[in-house]
Amino acid sequence: MENHHKVIIIGSGPAGLTAAIYTARANFTPLVFEGIQPGGQLTITTEVENYPGFPEGIMGPELMDLFRKQAEKFNAKTLFQDVSKVDFSKRPFTVYSNEQEYLADTVIIATGASAKWLGLLSEKEFMGHGVSGCATCDGFFFKGLEVVVVGGGDTAIEEATFLTKFASKVTIIHRRDQLRASKIMQQRAFNNPKIFFLWNSEVVEILGKTESGKKSVVGVKVKNIKTGELTTQRTDGYFVGIGHQPNTKIFTGQLKMNPSGYIITKSCSTNTSVPGVFAAGDVADPTYRQAITAAGSGCAAAIDAERFLES
Repeated sequence: MENHHKVIIIGSGPAGLTAAIYTARANFTPLVFEGIQPGGQLTITTEVENYPGFPEGIMGPELMDLFRKQAEKFNAKTLFQDVSKVDFSKRPFTVYSNEQEYLADTVIIATGASAKWLGLLSEKEFMGHGVSGCATCDGFFFKGLEVVVVGGGDTAIEEATFLTKFASKVTIIHRRDQLRASKIMQQRAFNNPKIFFLWNSEVVEILGKTESGKKSVVGVKVKNIKTGELTTQRTDGYFVGIGHQPNTKIFTGQLKMNPSGYIITKSCSTNTSVPGVFAAGDVADPTYRQAITAAGSGCAAAIDAERFLES
């Protein structure tokens, strides 16, 4: 059947496209559903400096384009379509996209996780130009500069603490008058001379400028939620630290997940609760969330899928 595939990969970030490279080289001719944001979160990242093999750095979209070309070189097929639903209740599995059904002997899920945002238009406008959802990805670019971090939980404190390795000042902006983070994380932040706090406050707008065609952040407009007073906080960078949301909605009820929605994989493998379905990258990784770890797990998922098909 034309729509029957040995391997279907859902997602096209480092995990999905690495899985495509490996399964394609194994002559399985995988079908990759790239979604409406091909390349995943790296496509909204400007320069990537921590991916091995690129000592001068590389633009995120360019890196993902190289991944895609390498997969296609070995006859992986890609579709720029979203998957609307799946049926893992029987094999072959069924994947639905654009009102069509695609059958698969194995499925590799690599749909990633998205940083939660406040939903400001200015967040989108300056994304990758001073606005970030990943301190470990972008902190290096803020050496000697001042940044703000939005949030009050463990994620925000982890981001802020990491940023103090580079930034001269880190201001945590939180809606409440106390942190929600664990006690040990709170103490770490309070003891750090580079970390400052803006309580009972929320960011209502990110302020920026464009010079010679290059965008940059220059400040944030902050509202005191108790008094309603608006003030401007100068900053060179804006980091949101209110958590991540795994993109697993269409798999609800079909695969085992943790309370946060991350797919649970079996120890030392990418096997999910359904034999023949594998999960790779940020969709099953609430801890590291890096391009290199996602690519590694994409490789693992491809090998697991190949062994499953051979057995």
